[in-house]
Amino acid sequence: MLPLPFLPSLGYRAFGAEKAVKPPKRMIFLGLGFGVTAEAWHPDVRQPGRDYHLSPGLEPLARHKADFSIVQGLVNSPNVDAHWGTSFWLTCANRFGVPGKTFHNSISLDQIAAAQLGSENRFTSLQLTSPNSITDGHGPGLSLAWDAQGKPIAGFATPVALFHKLFSAETMPLERRTALLAEEKSVLDTLLDDARGVRRGLNAVDSNKLEEYLQGIRDIETRLSKEQRWLNVAKPVVTLTEPAPGLVGKEEVRLMYDILVAALQTDTTRVVTYRQPLQTLLNSIGQRIDAHQMSHHLKPDDPTGGPASLARDRAQSELLAHLFDKLKAVKEADGSSLFDHTCIAYGSNIRHLHYTDNIPTLVAGGGSGFRLGENVVVAKNTPLSNLWVTLLRGCGVAVDKHGNSDGTI
Repeated sequence: MLPLPFLPSLGYRAFGAEKAVKPPKRMIFLGLGFGVTAEAWHPDVRQPGRDYHLSPGLEPLARHKADFSIVQGLVNSPNVDAHWGTSFWLTCANRFGVPGKTFHNSISLDQIAAAQLGSENRFTSLQLTSPNSITDGHGPGLSLAWDAQGKPIAGFATPVALFHKLFSAETMPLERRTALLAEEKSVLDTLLDDARGVRRGLNAVDSNKLEEYLQGIRDIETRLSKEQRWLNVAKPVVTLTEPAPGLVGKEEVRLMYDILVAALQTDTTRVVTYRQPLQTLLNSIGQRIDAHQMSHHLKPDDPTGGPASLARDRAQSELLAHLFDKLKAVKEADGSSLFDHTCIAYGSNIRHLHYTDNIPTLVAGGGSGFRLGENVVVAKNTPLSNLWVTLLRGCGVAVDKHGNSDGTI
């Protein structure tokens, strides 16, 4: 038996149905570290709706103005760590939510979406990341993603590693890969048996710790089972060429975006997060300034760091416009574009400097049904998690609450 890949243009017509299958929903989350430039990124709050002027930091997105919205007034309370731009961005958890712990996190939004949208794909979700989380203003974590136990999920830090994982042919023989998977599962079976044997006599704290450990083992089992299902399925062939090693900064982000689009186009995954680099981006656009130092001098007319910060904003907007171009160029079987069925969220927990109110938030793509082309001004201090619930529901993911949400947008 040689199974065919999913062919949307056939839909169910091959089986006598009248309509083709609807293109699937996808979600992309793009996280920034040290926020944006004061007075040069957010549009004027006195111009809500469609008739607003793009700020200098958003001007490179002018050709896509009708296809994204800026949401103003959001806050991710109680996460007010001034140098942690994304550790709690998608979780909206309370860092001090567990008595006796100084750091607690919970499941991130992308993992909630992936459990429903990505269960049948080769990769349930993809995590792209930058290796310098602290210097780039992100805070603790290995990527934007956190699992159901609030543990960090690792990601791919270079375009080369990501490309080979997604699209390079396997060099190890199938029999050897099958044997290795079986060996891993055998070890896990033994671990679970041993762990169950020590349940008796544990106090409540240790019992909870053991259960957390066992859940981690179950998650690995689930991943291994999925890998087994895909062993006989060849990786998709794409027109992208193998990335050159050593790319950093602006060209690195551009290439990560290109590979991201290819992953969605081939239905390799449907949920992607990207914790973006900052220091190398600054260096690549000729701004020789420390990213943290720059974050303390963000007014456009501040010669210490203002011009560098605005140059950073514009470079990021140029890259975002490139991503939108790529997503719009990929056509679905029904004539729509990949952009039309994808929800893109872009932002940070930090507005600028040490301020965590009115955090920068951009929503794009038709996937969630969120109204686009507007400067959306919500009530001051509206929970960011309200937006996340809104986007999840718009993408067909059933959820009543996330983090500290108290409604929708």
